[in-house]
Amino acid sequence: MGRGKRPATYEDIEALPPGWVGEIIDDELWALPRPARWHTWVASVLGVDLGSRFGVGRGGPGGWWLVDEPELHFGRQVLVPDLAGWRYERAPGLFERDEPFFDLAPDWVCEVLSPSTATLDRGRKLSLYHQEGVSHAWLLDPRAHTLEVYRRGVGGWQLVARHGGEEVIRAEPFDAEPLELGGLWAPRPTPAPEP
Repeated sequence: MGRGKRPATYEDIEALPPGWVGEIIDDELWALPRPARWHTWVASVLGVDLGSRFGVGRGGPGGWWLVDEPELHFGRQVLVPDLAGWRYERAPGLFERDEPFFDLAPDWVCEVLSPSTATLDRGRKLSLYHQEGVSHAWLLDPRAHTLEVYRRGVGGWQLVARHGGEEVIRAEPFDAEPLELGGLWAPRPTPAPEP
């Protein structure tokens, strides 16, 4: 933060134009427009897939609270991952309070990388997630069709696996069920049938 510049506050987030997402990282406001369509598609498909099997337990083991774009408050830090999840046993009363934010660090976060956010997502945000005790982080790149899976280690994040393309994978912490990566990527337009 520059000399003489005041720390960002939650009022700065509230003052953003409609449709903008605000985060406060190290007392600095990061204002980002709503994500591109392909970014939204990947996050939505992953949320539905994991949410049905691990959130509500339809055709899978359940056991998780999975939330799209939760606002996380860690002291003065305000972060908004694309997806986050808490294990039921660690957060049984997660939804008992009525605030529009969460102050308990999730067990898993997923950031969908965009050209405008990749540096922040890979850098300071990933560092803060580790600092707050998040046990797993995923970085999804919808343009490169890749998924990086990280596990929290004592000194930092450990890259567990890098997957891509059309692979069918098992990725921590949701490795109890297979995940079809090909289903995440935005569908390619198909030509209309000829008459």
